[in-house]
Amino acid sequence: MSSKKLLLSVFILVALAQLYVPAKMIFDKEDTLETGIDYKFITAPIDPTDPFRGKYIILGYKDNVSVIDNEKDWVSGEIVYVFLKNDQNGFAKIKSVSKEKPTDNQDFLKAKLSAVSNDGTNKLTIYFPFDRYYMEESKASDAEEIYAKSLQDTTQLTYALVSIKNGDAVLKDVLIDGVSIKEIVKANQKK
Repeated sequence: MSSKKLLLSVFILVALAQLYVPAKMIFDKEDTLETGIDYKFITAPIDPTDPFRGKYIILGYKDNVSVIDNEKDWVSGEIVYVFLKNDQNGFAKIKSVSKEKPTDNQDFLKAKLSAVSNDGTNKLTIYFPFDRYYMEESKASDAEEIYAKSLQDTTQLTYALVSIKNGDAVLKDVLIDGVSIKEIVKANQKK
């Protein structure tokens, strides 16, 4: 009888743990959206053709390079902490990059190095962890087409609105000239 109670107790404990982990992940992302600081990142064109990617827009970013003192101290793929600032137009720029997690109240983003120069230019290319914007299946292909056209049109400004808190980032929206891509797709589908 006691082995059945023990087995039932273990089962309940495992079930609760399996519920806790995804609930905690969702709560953390929602907390970042609600209480994080919003930054606008200017996007850059990338090749959007990949039938296996699913229903989202692939985003690339224009200002993802930082100059450092010595490129030999850095390794591609390592985790870094990116300190951000806003330029005069309100768009996010990299202020500095560190291997050490900040202990004070600075705004920072936990990211990965995508490339380190090896030619003496001392440049780090940062991989921002918000490169996919998921959308409803019926709107994703239209959104991808609109996004690609907006990047080719130099009169339009396309950017991602990202909420950042304690190094975590959540992509809130993609905007073209200040209008949500969801609204643009909705208007185009009504035509």
